[in-house]
Amino acid sequence: QLQFVESGGGLVQPGGSLRLSCVASGLTLDRYAIAWFRQAPGKEREGVSCISSGGRTDYVASVKGRLTISRDNAKNMVYLQMNSLKPEDTGIYYCAAVPSPWTVCFMNWDYRYWGQGTQVTVSS
Repeated sequence: QLQFVESGGGLVQPGGSLRLSCVASGLTLDRYAIAWFRQAPGKEREGVSCISSGGRTDYVASVKGRLTISRDNAKNMVYLQMNSLKPEDTGIYYCAAVPSPWTVCFMNWDYRYWGQGTQVTVSS
């Protein structure tokens, strides 16, 4: 059973940066597509970014140019570098995975394995 633990969240001022990490256990990540999702208070969960098993990435329009997803299969880790943060980036951030041999990824796939989330708050 694949399990995730996210870390790196916290309180940051607008314009600041955070780096979220997600470590996997139970299985190796190299054949999985990984995604970061977030859920803001009172809103539905939304996909933020994904990375395919081959390293191809995709982002929701609102974070393009500010957030960068990456993976280190040797360490079973996935990261989300968050720069130029805005108050609307506030929410609980989750990493998730789905087995995928494809070179692309999509955030609307049925991701099977989820972490518990880490809180990100952007506020002055």
